[in-house]
Amino acid sequence: MGVVDSFDAVAGGYDQARRRLVPCFDAFYGTAVEVAAPPIRAALAAGRTPEVLDLGAGTGLLSLLLTAALPQARVTLVDAAPAMLAVAAGHLKTRGIAHRIVRADLADPLPEGRYDAVVSALAVHHLDDEGKRGLYRRAAGALVPGGVLVNAEQVAGPTPTLDRRYDEVWTARITELGSDPAEIAGARERMRHDRPATVGDQCRWLTEAGLVDVDCFFKEWRFAVFGGRRPETDPG
Repeated sequence: MGVVDSFDAVAGGYDQARRRLVPCFDAFYGTAVEVAAPPIRAALAAGRTPEVLDLGAGTGLLSLLLTAALPQARVTLVDAAPAMLAVAAGHLKTRGIAHRIVRADLADPLPEGRYDAVVSALAVHHLDDEGKRGLYRRAAGALVPGGVLVNAEQVAGPTPTLDRRYDEVWTARITELGSDPAEIAGARERMRHDRPATVGDQCRWLTEAGLVDVDCFFKEWRFAVFGGRRPETDPG
C-alpha cells in the first residue's frame, strides 16, 4: 500500500488517535500556532486577509487549530490523499473558515499566491532529503516579506543510538496513553514510508533557502517544531 492509500484508509479516525500517537500534542501543535501567528496578525493590522498555506494538510488539524486562534485567516490546504482532504473540507465548512483545497503531492509546484505563513505538520518527512530541500526553497519563495515557514515534524535522531532511543520512548509513551497493539502496528505500517531528517540538517536547509531567524522552537524526542522568516527586504 502506498503512502496516499495508507493515509486515506484511516482518514475517518485519524484525528482521534493524534493525542495518543503524538504524546506532546498540545505543546507540539501549540508552538506551531504561536510561531505562525505574528505575520498573520501583522496582515490583519495592515487591513488585509492573511493567507496561510498548509502543506501535507491531511485532515486539516493544524489549519483548524490555527484558525481557531486566528479565525480571520484564509487557508489553502495541499495534500495528495483525497479522503483526508474530504475530512478537512468538512471540518472547515462546518466552522465557516475561508479555505481552498488543492489535491497535489508535496513534490509538485505550490499553489499560486503569496502567503503570510506556510505551515506543515507531520508530512515533510515523507520526502527524501533533496525533496525536503526543494520544498523549503519553494515555500520560502512563496512567502510575503516577513512571512514565516513553520514545520511541526517527526525528526531523526542525530545518531543511530539516539534514533533508537527516540523510538523506545515514543513506544512507551503511546502505550501509556492507551494505544493498543493494533493502533501501534498501523502507525508503524504508515511509518515505513517515513524518511525523517535531523533538526540540524533541516534548519540548515531553511537558512540555505534564504530564511532568517531560523530556529528549533520546540523539541521533545522525535517531535520538533522549527522554522524561519523571510526577510522584510530581500537581498539584492
